[in-house]
Amino acid sequence: MRPRRLRRARGAAVLWLGALLALWGALAAPAPAAAQAAPGSALSVSLLTFGPGEIYWERFGHNAIRIRDAASGSDVAYNYGIFDFGEDDFLLNFARGRMQYRIAADATAEDLALYAQEGRWIVEQALALTPAQRQALRDYLEWNLRPENARYRYDYFTANCSTRVRDALDRALGGALHAQLVAPSSGFTYRMHADRLMRPDLALMLGIDVGLGPLADRRLPFWDESFVPMLLMQRLREVRVPAADGTPVPLVQHETLLASPRLAEPADFPPDLRWPCGALGLGLAALLLALARRRGRAAARGAFAFMALSTALLCGLGGLVLAALWGLTEHTSAWRNANLLLLDPLCLLLLPAWWRARRADWRPSRTTLRLAQAIALLAAAALCLRVLPWFVQDNRPWIALLLPLHFALLLALRRIDARPG
Repeated sequence: MRPRRLRRARGAAVLWLGALLALWGALAAPAPAAAQAAPGSALSVSLLTFGPGEIYWERFGHNAIRIRDAASGSDVAYNYGIFDFGEDDFLLNFARGRMQYRIAADATAEDLALYAQEGRWIVEQALALTPAQRQALRDYLEWNLRPENARYRYDYFTANCSTRVRDALDRALGGALHAQLVAPSSGFTYRMHADRLMRPDLALMLGIDVGLGPLADRRLPFWDESFVPMLLMQRLREVRVPAADGTPVPLVQHETLLASPRLAEPADFPPDLRWPCGALGLGLAALLLALARRRGRAAARGAFAFMALSTALLCGLGGLVLAALWGLTEHTSAWRNANLLLLDPLCLLLLPAWWRARRADWRPSRTTLRLAQAIALLAAAALCLRVLPWFVQDNRPWIALLLPLHFALLLALRRIDARPG
């Protein structure tokens, strides 16, 4: 009987041991896929927006996508606004409209410290992306960081730091941004925003305004208007995305001011430039005609010749620049610029005549009179274009400034030509 009992005891021990091993295996085995943390659940995504800076290329502000990983402890800011003045042929490529920018990823703390030191305000918007969308966004940004993918052709209105950030977010959201922003419009244009943001640098603002063609005067939907980082920040507040249960929730969960501004964004658009430009144009035209009537005095002749030379030189050189922007570069926002009718390269052909106008016995030739008449008529054509329904370029300030000058110079030539003697 004892050997039988021993065998029974051993059998029971083996059964208990097998049960314990099975229980241990069940506890140690990986959890089913449904019970594991979803990819991207450790990530958090937010949009960082930086206010305008003091340098002209900082006037439009900046933004970046911030991704924090609770699992690894990383905190990275991805931004698309990197360029290098030291790059080969940078200035030539800039002039030709072939600028190359790239994406970069930096430690967020370093970026925040840099922009705060520059006196620029910083706002962070936490975004309600699903774990899968967060993971897809980071995967895309990391793919974009590869050397073969990092560079892109820059355009200040359609492919800048803000539009690339917008597009990356829209990609992760499955087109939800585009769907909600493509139709509404504030009625503003590229020109209006460029003038507003460049307002602190008056000379640069005027130079940009005169160089912009009709593409800059298209009324923008919110989608295109988000080329300004501060406007993208505002528009995201209005976007709704589906929650886990399908109900719409705000894309922006909450906002945090990370740095207070030392430099303020221009809140208002510049005043209507038609009136100051018109007053200046009429005043200069009246002065030219008054000097032409007093050609008997050497001082009046000298002042008239100087003003005529300066006007012809500025208009002629300005016209060459506008023609070059249209014909020789890829700055599409400067193409088909009607200001070529006002800043006319033909004015350069009158420089010898205006130089000789300082002499008391000078008379304009028939060629000079015909050139001046052609220039004045072309300037008048710029005004006539305004009545055409398909003409959208807003160049009224430049018409108000330059049209009176061209006609004043033509009338002065005719007065001099008709003078007895």
